[in-house]
Amino acid sequence: MEKVPKQSSNSKHNGTKNCISLVIVEDHPVVVEGLQLMFTSSGRYCIEGVAGTGKECLQLLKWLTPDVLLLDINLPDISGIDLCRLILEKHQNQKILALTTYTERVFIQQMLDNGAYGYVLKNASSEEIMEGVNEVFSGNRYLCTEAENLLKKTPENELMITRRESSVLKLLAEGFTNLEIAEKLFISPLTVDSHRKNLIVKLQARNTASLIKIASDKGLI
Repeated sequence: MEKVPKQSSNSKHNGTKNCISLVIVEDHPVVVEGLQLMFTSSGRYCIEGVAGTGKECLQLLKWLTPDVLLLDINLPDISGIDLCRLILEKHQNQKILALTTYTERVFIQQMLDNGAYGYVLKNASSEEIMEGVNEVFSGNRYLCTEAENLLKKTPENELMITRRESSVLKLLAEGFTNLEIAEKLFISPLTVDSHRKNLIVKLQARNTASLIKIASDKGLI
């Protein structure tokens, strides 16, 4: 039997629309708690559900139709960029606002290309985050100030690979598994996989094999 996802106690099901309904897709409980407090205390929003993974998100959307879905990019099981595309393939009218820490231009552009209405950084003010939700709810594209400035930058020479990403990339090219790389770099396999996914996005690769080829062509390994 299919399990019905847990819904927030703030969900409105009385047929009277008196708030902007939200679903939050975020795997850090502290961030979720902060967002819930910010939105519910304003009295203008209701949290219909929270998902910590892409799988949980897709499951929730079988039961809920939020006005706005707040989507992080870094999730345990899938990139939010890919999840954005998957959501809109199944729910083409869903309005998505990216809420994340990623400040590279490539992440912003790919989220927008995959159908997100807006992009807001987690370090934005509460007023800016709520403004983003309001604009997306109204059907308008919204970028927080920092994201807008980043998007205006020319893409030339903007590829920035961190030292840790470079280490992961080289070990992937040598054929090591996520677990083996984690042991060598003294980090968790989930962190390794997160770096791998970020590299795939940054180098616009399709998978790990094409990532290694593109990195080799660019002289990164």
